[in-house]
Amino acid sequence: MQEIEWNPPENGSTYNILNEFVAPHIESFNALFDDSGLPSGDGDGRGLLSLGVEDIGERVVFDGNGKPDDGGWGNRMRIWFESPNISRPMVPDKDKHSTTRKVFPSEARERLTSYRGRMTIKLCWTDPAGERHEMPKDCGLVPIVVRSKLVRKHEEPEEFGGYFIINGNERLIRYLILPRRNHVISLLRPSFAKRGPSYTQYGVQIRCVRPDQTAVTNTLHYLSNGSAMLRFSWRKQEYVIPIMLILKALVGASDKEIFEGVMMQDYENTFLTDRVELLLRSFKMFTLKTGDQCLEYLGDKFRVVLGTPDDWANGAVGAYLIQKLVLVHLKSPRDKYRMLLFMLRKLYALVSGSCCGDNPDSPQHQEVLLPGSLYGMIIKERLEETLNQIRTNINTDVRNGVTVDFHDKKYFQKVLSKVSFDIGARLSNFLATGNLVSPTGLDLQQASGFTIVAEKLNWQRYISHFRCIHRGAFFAELKTTTVRKLLPEAWGFLCPVHTPDGTPCGLLNHLSRTCRIVTSPLNVAHIPAILATHGMSLPSTTISGTKNLVVQLDGCVIGWARPATAAQLAQNLRIWKTEGIHQISLDLEIGLVPESRGGQYPGLYLFSSRSRMMRPVKYLANGRDDQVGSFEQVYMDIACTPEEITVGVSTHVEHHPTNFLSILANLTPFSDFNQSPRNIYQCQMGKQTMGTPSTALQHRTDNKLYRLQTGQSPVVRPALHNTYAMDSFPNGTNAVVAVISYTGYDMEDAMILNKSAHERGFAYGSIYKTQVVDLKDMHGAAKSGTPTLHFGLGRTYYTKFGDKPHRCHEFLDADGLPFIGARLASGDPIAGYTDDISGRTEFVKYKGDELAYVDEVRLLGSDAGDSELQKIQVTLRITRAPVIGDKFSSRHGQKGVCSQKWPAIDMPFSESGMQPDVIINPHAFPSRMTIGMLVESMAGKAGAMHGLAQDATPFKFTEKDTAIEYFGEQLLASGYNYYGNEPMYSGITGQEFAADIYIGVVYYQRLRHMVLDKFQGRKRAGGIRFGEMERDALIAHGTSFLLQDRLMNCSDYSTAWVCRTCGSLISLGYQDISLGEVATGDNASLLQTGPGGEYCRVCRAAAQQEDERARQALAAGKEAPPPPQADVRVAISSQHVLGTSVKGGDLDVVAVPYVFRYLCAELASMGIAVSLAVQ
Repeated sequence: MQEIEWNPPENGSTYNILNEFVAPHIESFNALFDDSGLPSGDGDGRGLLSLGVEDIGERVVFDGNGKPDDGGWGNRMRIWFESPNISRPMVPDKDKHSTTRKVFPSEARERLTSYRGRMTIKLCWTDPAGERHEMPKDCGLVPIVVRSKLVRKHEEPEEFGGYFIINGNERLIRYLILPRRNHVISLLRPSFAKRGPSYTQYGVQIRCVRPDQTAVTNTLHYLSNGSAMLRFSWRKQEYVIPIMLILKALVGASDKEIFEGVMMQDYENTFLTDRVELLLRSFKMFTLKTGDQCLEYLGDKFRVVLGTPDDWANGAVGAYLIQKLVLVHLKSPRDKYRMLLFMLRKLYALVSGSCCGDNPDSPQHQEVLLPGSLYGMIIKERLEETLNQIRTNINTDVRNGVTVDFHDKKYFQKVLSKVSFDIGARLSNFLATGNLVSPTGLDLQQASGFTIVAEKLNWQRYISHFRCIHRGAFFAELKTTTVRKLLPEAWGFLCPVHTPDGTPCGLLNHLSRTCRIVTSPLNVAHIPAILATHGMSLPSTTISGTKNLVVQLDGCVIGWARPATAAQLAQNLRIWKTEGIHQISLDLEIGLVPESRGGQYPGLYLFSSRSRMMRPVKYLANGRDDQVGSFEQVYMDIACTPEEITVGVSTHVEHHPTNFLSILANLTPFSDFNQSPRNIYQCQMGKQTMGTPSTALQHRTDNKLYRLQTGQSPVVRPALHNTYAMDSFPNGTNAVVAVISYTGYDMEDAMILNKSAHERGFAYGSIYKTQVVDLKDMHGAAKSGTPTLHFGLGRTYYTKFGDKPHRCHEFLDADGLPFIGARLASGDPIAGYTDDISGRTEFVKYKGDELAYVDEVRLLGSDAGDSELQKIQVTLRITRAPVIGDKFSSRHGQKGVCSQKWPAIDMPFSESGMQPDVIINPHAFPSRMTIGMLVESMAGKAGAMHGLAQDATPFKFTEKDTAIEYFGEQLLASGYNYYGNEPMYSGITGQEFAADIYIGVVYYQRLRHMVLDKFQGRKRAGGIRFGEMERDALIAHGTSFLLQDRLMNCSDYSTAWVCRTCGSLISLGYQDISLGEVATGDNASLLQTGPGGEYCRVCRAAAQQEDERARQALAAGKEAPPPPQADVRVAISSQHVLGTSVKGGDLDVVAVPYVFRYLCAELASMGIAVSLAVQ
């Protein structure tokens, strides 16, 4: 480790594993422009962008100068795009002075600009004579992903790229979960039944993806009359077409062929025969017999919607519709026909109950939206919109009678001048805001939240951004919790621990450590032929559907096979791919769904496309490495450890039992000893730690950076701590921690700091804040032309020799810029500038409340580098030593605030004279069950004594070989107690404690939640919330009037009538005085009322009852019984009694918190009376 730190490699990264986990971000972006490493047929060496431009096709316009015999359309012009290209980021041409023309990401970061390259494309068109013309068009500056190959200047030693730089901020497109491509899933959705009359809850759905990664979702709905409707959307509008119309239009199939194709020799299945007969019968109403008639019918209905050329026949429009919107992942109509028949069979199986509905929330049916693919989709759509705009402009001119001449280049230039080709601005806006402005919706369920800032709060947070994967903004608003549940199918792909607590819980997940995303398609063109030679039957109408399973390759039906043959084929493919036979790639996913009663629809499904999650395991049959996907894993038996292998059942074994955890979850030491929520909390708190964000701090321009000055490498660390370069970015400090209830200051998770440890620099940190001074934004700046504000001090501030210098000279030089190292208090100048118009010198003042030091001043020039300085950036360093109220935590979710800095002379000490740095309360352990922290304390102590870093990887110890024994023996060997306890002495009295104290070394993290930040951002001069702990503090101090002020007078102060006789607060009644009711009888004094007619209902009822009892006792000649007592008596002191009722009625007005009145009413509803004793 030390060797690597001292002698880093000359080129390339020290830790290549870091490059691996951002690879999908970079490779998916590279694939847009270069697919040269991919198999033929997927771009042929061209990028995905070229495929997208090809798929856009051409737009046709007419000048309207035609004769009646040619339809009156006139001259025909075709317009299309070719050869999209993006160049490397370069200095603009206006800059004539730069010798190095390349732009590095560090410059974009420091100058607060974007890291962009120029995009160009060829616009081609044909004139009426058929001659081809072309013109290069500038599409603006497009943001580019930072890649480590291009970048080696002022960057981290471990820079791995994968993000964009927009206005100086690092932003990345995060992974999104999408339905698995080209795979039919069956759905049971009650919402389907609300789509119209005779619709039901049954449907099957397939998300088809074209080679350029754009997608179309086709859904097949089952109707209660037995037929089915195919649904798709075009430009955010949904359309449904009877499936028979599509089947006939595809291959011109007769009714008999369709009947046989769906039945597949299964004529005994009466449920199926009835449904297919109904399907055929219901289509008779259309009176369409042949495939051509069906195509013409479709073309007639969709001509306007699709915007096809006017001179196309209806049949051509129908064919275009099927090519563009029906099963777009398949090119051949025959393949589409077979796939639709398969979808129909699966739909009828779902309705009959012979197969179950698939779970769309399961990773088995999911894949990942790659950042580069989304980026390419947006570029493709913007280009398509540009072509459509050109066509619309020409058509508008034709309609308005403007002279349209296709032979005239000037006319075409005039049309183009009205169209914006600036795609770069749209992409910059998308990356800066995360909002997608799209006319088609790109077949996605959300329009915002695509991008996030890659915050460099600390290294753990930074690397987590590149592994996070979100379910989608749509699901965050759902009331159900189904989508958030952790499913067993996610094992090894999504981390079960690393998810936030709170609103995004279960929606924002993180990929497991070894999970990788396939970013390039595989070469699989030869697979159908190989399978056919090993027992697979090619598709034909004579195959029996009940005795054979379907074999699909990327959503294309390539054959059928008997169940035993299918199982054998799957096994053969696995052996071939692990041993590299027949050129079958290791990333091929082999999903064999066996036959079952009412389970998933059976078949052999092979996947070779991009965007799938895969993970490495060991194949037991030959001991080789195998990659398994989330679809096939469901039907496999993978042992976690070699001991768990069951002979004849287990096919694979994990490489390491911790591979199912994410990078951060793997960094929690002894996480298998902790209660699971604590591990979840640590994953969050590790990302909130004040650590080491970067080693190139002088080139960072983040608004706020936290830096721990005295970071250390942990004594106790998992093996992966070194693998992921954690020691290059220390995140905490090794502290000697004693578990003891020493003073009252360690209640409620608080911790006591040793004052001397604090003075030696324990958890000492700084904050770097960056402030931009832009004279163009200042009051009085000229809106355009020559600047009127200039950095510098005016003549009045230049002092002659002997004069007393102006105060600003302590901070600013003659150019108006601050001195490096200047100490600023609130109101001190950061920069000075002169105003040409008023002739005055103005100052930009420092507004913070804390002392700050000028750390760095950057002068930011314009893009061309030829204008006067108008913008500077000042980085301020604010020191933050730990203060009372700052938050700390161990690596086990044990968070607490520093409650007191205790003098070292009063701290307890051990027999060896050791004093703890931190004291925590033993009550922190029993309910939280964080045994991992106790083990870490022992291990850290042993490691410190023997001088070794202890391995804290989870699942290393068992019940037979325990951690306590392992570390206890080490402690014994170094002369300490086996269990980590030691006799300790009070620092105040010097007497030995009656009990031995548990003391050891624990790695502590200082979190970014600091008191100095908290009290500033509140209303009313920085008031803070007064909660339970604050209440405890005031009770401890005995400041009762403060308590009354906070918790009653300034909170829910209220006045209430209380009865002196019975003490009830809630029995107030009003008597209408105007009725002049007067109590009569011997007890008349008890029935008096207050000035507003107030009386106590309880006392009046009691008085009446007492009267009645007295009367009855008198009649019987006995003594009257005593009145009943209240359940609870509460005393109210005299200062809270505001006034008594004058005219009798034993009622007083008292001041009480309103919540107390509410409590009395709640208790009364449970039959408990509260009585107040008013003095």
